[in-house]
Amino acid sequence: MPAPHISRRSLIVALFACAAAQPAAAGTYPTQNITFVVSFAPGGIADVVARIVAQKVAERAGWTIVVENRGGAGGDVAARMVSHANPDGYTVLATTTALAINAAASRNRGFAVADLTAVAVVASSPDVLAVHPKSTATTLAEFIAERRGKTFSFGSAGVGTTTHVATEYLLRELAKVSVTHVPFNGGMPAVNAALGNHVDLVCASLPTAFSQINEGTLRGIGVAGTKRSPAAPGVPTYGESGYSLQSANWIGFFVPAQTPDPIIARLGAEINEAVKADDVQKKLEAIGFETIVQTRTEALEYINDELTRWQTMTRAIGFLIN
Repeated sequence: MPAPHISRRSLIVALFACAAAQPAAAGTYPTQNITFVVSFAPGGIADVVARIVAQKVAERAGWTIVVENRGGAGGDVAARMVSHANPDGYTVLATTTALAINAAASRNRGFAVADLTAVAVVASSPDVLAVHPKSTATTLAEFIAERRGKTFSFGSAGVGTTTHVATEYLLRELAKVSVTHVPFNGGMPAVNAALGNHVDLVCASLPTAFSQINEGTLRGIGVAGTKRSPAAPGVPTYGESGYSLQSANWIGFFVPAQTPDPIIARLGAEINEAVKADDVQKKLEAIGFETIVQTRTEALEYINDELTRWQTMTRAIGFLIN
């Protein structure tokens, strides 16, 4: 049966009607519960930050926000679910840098990053390199100088994490040293291996390791930020050792790409106001995060820069998931 004919005038009228409906929907948003879909299990950094933000948004705006954990596939289960959700602002993804790494390293995900759009990036914490206190190295430069010409091991939170990809890129591509990666099932098992002196070096997210570093049970030798972290001010940056590389775990909120701009603006404004609150900033700083408040344009640029950064690193080390 031939497709029904739709006149140009009818199509234009339909498009205008759809466009006219969007501000009205945004003006009454929200009229029901909003679900924050967290891409990792309860207790992880994405979950902790998402719940802190959700609580403050609910408190300030009077909205009801349900936090739902959908872990799996390195964060892609939740991302795929939200990318296919109705673009109405009621299903929001809370995820991490894993979104950018997976986009760079995986081809068969069932969705594309372009199916999502950033609402806000709210917090970031750099990766940190640490060694057992028996090590004589106090900086990344000293550690590499001592290990050059030898094979050594580094532990991370698992294959495909920021701590794996960025550290392998740093050591193999930038420092040109021979290293064996030892993946663990999470950041704390990797930190524990370093505490037991079972690996020569560990890379962890700063929230995972800063208490051990500040207590002296591990020695931080490098932090992958543009400046020293207030959570571990005694740890020099990679740049101070001559390596221009940044690697951070950020937490961001995303919605389906077709979500109307007025709804995204309303949601983003409430999330940013929540992050500005003194008690939220103190809670995040207490666990090793720095807060981020950006315009939507800045958030989109931030994510685009991250996609480029991780594509460069995954390609350089030949890391491909599928």
